[in-house]
Amino acid sequence: MIKIGVLGDIGSGKSFIAKQFGCPVFDADKEVNRIYKNDKSCYKKLKRILPKFIKSKIIKKNELGTAIKANKKNLKKISNVVHPIVRKKMYEFFKKNKNKKMVLLDIPLLVENKLYDKKFHLVYIQSNRTEINKRLKKRPFYNKKIIKNLRKSQKSLAYKKKISNFIIKNDFKLLTVKKRINVIKKIILNERNSS
Repeated sequence: MIKIGVLGDIGSGKSFIAKQFGCPVFDADKEVNRIYKNDKSCYKKLKRILPKFIKSKIIKKNELGTAIKANKKNLKKISNVVHPIVRKKMYEFFKKNKNKKMVLLDIPLLVENKLYDKKFHLVYIQSNRTEINKRLKKRPFYNKKIIKNLRKSQKSLAYKKKISNFIIKNDFKLLTVKKRINVIKKIILNERNSS
């Protein structure tokens, strides 16, 4: 199974590009949303460590956002609870798709949480910062301070670009993105066939 990881800035279009590869995608953000809605033990742990902020019966992103705004150390506390669950879900995803030729990981902290190894093919998504900020402002619960704290908790974009095998310049136009993806897939499959 070929494992591809997408890297890039928050709002650079990683999920948009991941979908265009046409293979199973592990979308960590979607998994986290499911965990927040359904995982009772996660809820209890977060409620215990952030009692002042978690008021509802399920975990709400805006409540966590308020906790991060109040103290950026809360981001680490939340990560320590949520990331082991996401990791477990990722291994279940690998198991479920073990017969697939290629899978893609759309995980914001793939590098930071060391969720990849040297067999992975890393694809860096390069987008215009003005375009990114425009897109981020359209998101529900957009908060400049939270975005800033999230960026600070991640490795630099220069580092992510440096360790990547491929770069896709994302102009958010489907046709140009698809062309680049087809080239990347060909190279990866040729490499695999020749080794």
